[in-house]
Amino acid sequence: MKATLILCDSAQVADGKLFIMGGGWSMTGPDPVPSAIAMKLDVGWHEAEDAHHWELFLEDADGRPVLVATPEGEQPIQVMGDFQTGRPTDVPEGSPVDVALAVNLGPLPLPTGSRFSWRLVIDGESEPDWGLSFTTRSPEPSAPESLA
Repeated sequence: MKATLILCDSAQVADGKLFIMGGGWSMTGPDPVPSAIAMKLDVGWHEAEDAHHWELFLEDADGRPVLVATPEGEQPIQVMGDFQTGRPTDVPEGSPVDVALAVNLGPLPLPTGSRFSWRLVIDGESEPDWGLSFTTRSPEPSAPESLA
């Protein structure tokens, strides 16, 4: 399986295609803002009719899970889902089958001036290029007050 991921402001899937707004960034903040991850998966012909499970994990620069406070205590930031596709009759046998997925996220309370990565896992496996890294900007220094 091959996966292509892109960070964006928002994304949706319609008619099997990805519609991306504000895509291709790697810097955000410093204030938390909504974001999305657009994914295009090339599912191998031999695995097209199988059920698949995917997970996205947010990790810090050291590869540790990023935790957020919840009513149940601190929890890692992760998103997961399932997909299954068939083998289209108009696609030559042996061709990969496209699967488009869009994950929209609310504002995440991340520390500023830090580096993070989303890591994709499909069916318990991950590849080095199945990830996205981004940096949160540091706040602008406040201007000194002028003396009048």
